[in-house]
Amino acid sequence: RRPAAREYDTHNYYIVEHDVQPGASIHGVAKTLGVEVVEPLGELDDHWVVRTPKLSGDLEARGFDPVLDAYQSLRVAALSGDRLKARSGQGQDAEFSKRLYNSIAFLERQELELREKRAPPPIKSPPKSAAIVKRFNIEDPYFPRQWHLANDEYPENMMNVTGLWAEGITGKGVLSGLIDDGLDYTSEDLADNFDAKNSYDFNDHEPLPTPKKERDHHGTRCAGQIAAVKNKACSIGIAYESKVSGIRILSGRITTADEAIALNYGFQDVHLYSCSWGPRDDGTKMQGPSYIIRKAVLNGINKGRRGKGSVFVFASGNGAHHGDQCNFDGYTNSIYSVTVGAVDYKGLHPKYSEPCAAVMVVAYSSGSKNSIVTTDRGKNKCATDHGGTSAAAPNAAGVIALALSVRPDLTWRDVQHLCVQTARQINPHDSDWSKMASGKYYSYKYGFGVLDGWAYVQAAKNWKLVKPQARIETPTIQISNGTMDEHKEFEGGDFIDDGGVSSTILITKEMLAQNNFEKLEHVTVRVWIKHTRRGDVDVYLESPNGIRSVLALPRERDTAKTGFPGWEFMSLKHWGESPVGNWRIHVSDQELESEEGYFLGWNMQLWGECIDPTKDKLYEINKHDDLLPPFRNGSITPARPVIPPHEGDPAPTETHTTLHGKPTDNLPHDSTTPPWPGWLSDLSKAKKNWLMGVVGLIILLNFAGAIYYCRKHFGRWGDDPAATYTALPGGETMPMANITGGRREGQGTGRRLYDVVEEEEGSDGALAARGPPAWSVAQRTGNAPGRSTGGVGFHSGFLADDDPLTA
Repeated sequence: RRPAAREYDTHNYYIVEHDVQPGASIHGVAKTLGVEVVEPLGELDDHWVVRTPKLSGDLEARGFDPVLDAYQSLRVAALSGDRLKARSGQGQDAEFSKRLYNSIAFLERQELELREKRAPPPIKSPPKSAAIVKRFNIEDPYFPRQWHLANDEYPENMMNVTGLWAEGITGKGVLSGLIDDGLDYTSEDLADNFDAKNSYDFNDHEPLPTPKKERDHHGTRCAGQIAAVKNKACSIGIAYESKVSGIRILSGRITTADEAIALNYGFQDVHLYSCSWGPRDDGTKMQGPSYIIRKAVLNGINKGRRGKGSVFVFASGNGAHHGDQCNFDGYTNSIYSVTVGAVDYKGLHPKYSEPCAAVMVVAYSSGSKNSIVTTDRGKNKCATDHGGTSAAAPNAAGVIALALSVRPDLTWRDVQHLCVQTARQINPHDSDWSKMASGKYYSYKYGFGVLDGWAYVQAAKNWKLVKPQARIETPTIQISNGTMDEHKEFEGGDFIDDGGVSSTILITKEMLAQNNFEKLEHVTVRVWIKHTRRGDVDVYLESPNGIRSVLALPRERDTAKTGFPGWEFMSLKHWGESPVGNWRIHVSDQELESEEGYFLGWNMQLWGECIDPTKDKLYEINKHDDLLPPFRNGSITPARPVIPPHEGDPAPTETHTTLHGKPTDNLPHDSTTPPWPGWLSDLSKAKKNWLMGVVGLIILLNFAGAIYYCRKHFGRWGDDPAATYTALPGGETMPMANITGGRREGQGTGRRLYDVVEEEEGSDGALAARGPPAWSVAQRTGNAPGRSTGGVGFHSGFLADDDPLTA
């Protein structure tokens, strides 16, 4: 079913999640709110798109919203028992109002936003055209230049799929959806493999995903990598007999509703979605999918491909030169994503590819002055300068398409297991590699290694399907009565001092049995951290086996004062490890005199394979899981509907995605709150009724402040096992795994976050345990590991599509 055309110029659109109840139909809700029911929200059951005509200019400019006003009136009537007069003019009794109110599980007004393409960094100007013709003989077919398919110079560095072609494995029967800026279905390289039925333009609401803007070539290029036809036109796709559809969302602003529909579009026919986009990779953003979009992704996981699950392939991001890390991106650090970084044709880690504990594999892309050759817009056009993690992701998607053509019964988790088991360790002497408890090796830069098409598909042929997913959700630890409400207001928590703050959670064998949990795969950690400068914070998790996952490193450009309001990190570094024992989280900062922070709480979720498939339970998203303590859904809906921010307005939440399709379109600044005044204000707030009258206490506090100042300037110069992340010779490495060393000799009290290394361009549900588990919160200690003082080697290029102005 194609979605109805949108009229954003004349109407405001809303999402309603409707909890069906007797006597409270969606049409009754619509009548009370004064809206028109447009259609169901894609493939999400009981979710509706509704709309109402826009008001006059003055009322609209003042921010008055009659629908949200009607919702608040309905809430008041439901809670007070008063009779409500609906926007239709008819009255309704209190009991009916209560039923209607309780049936509205979620209400959100839609705002148009932009999504960011993940494309290559700029490269130096090419040589003269005559030299190019002579060196590459560009009059010939372009396959000889597709080094990612046949690398004559470095034969070990290619996707290794030509042997599969010899076996007749070319992707037949598999459909990849390119969620991007369109797809040129008139191209001779793509026309025969284009699937119009499962394509749609969500930017202009038209049936076909026609690229219209000058730079709308990103999706076409990515599609060519996967499914360019084997002919005389330009290039060859990895799965050149597979099909591709175009789902256009990146060429303009898009609402949450349309993005949610796009992520499920054609999900019974589309096997995998290739997504080379995300939040802007500038080292300042911490953004992820909103509640409705997360529900759409989970819906695809549970129902896509007739229950086998949609496969989502995401590019890790190109912001490494800005110190960006993919664990600050809620799309790439999702357990449902195959997150793909990049390596170049020499097998080196390119300077743009973002590292983090959520990187699953790497695939080949641009770097070392060489790019990806693929299809371009036009009847018979070729692109010779494609790259970045934008190109790495579709190369991985092409390999997965080959595997699904042989084993269409693979579930989304089987696809991930095959990545883990068959990825080839590359650059084994790179110090970023570290041994896991399972015996495998993991790297924040390379994940489990480079994806090898031959090894992946051969393993898939005889792969035994994994059992359904199991999950353990720990209770939330509140540190020193830490809380955070729906307005992102923090209270309490432990002050992050020189040694940082640590806390532990115990996982027992009994908990595994009670939760039907057999083998560990993903670990997610949700944290509540208040800080006056988010970029100063670093976080790591240590398993009972001593395996340490770096979840966040300091980011020099990130000056946001909003902290981590229930942000969720993810790590793959504990895959296959026994989870039994104490898990420890450590939060620290750079100890700058001008900044301060508090660690308020955290929880952890373990995801893996179940023991008994007959006891499988599907996971449901709790839309209030970012509150501290978490809110569990009850019979009464919380009072505050969601109004996404307008462009340039402060965002109400850090996890609300605000993204742009072009780098020239500036993102609004992160939402900010006034800096927390400090520990004196916290104490005053706690003792407010008597502190004002006790002069002696004020003097005591001043004395304590003097001691604190002295400690800052003269104390703690002993051994400090800090985490150092330094640039190695050659400028191509970022050893996140090396968490040793300490302060630099002679360094002042305020630690520098890291040095930006300049390079020559082109240098390439609540815990189900029925017994009382043992939980403990370790007090902060002075000898806990500290922070980085060296230069972070996150070498990367500009996040742009084939030139500095494309994103």
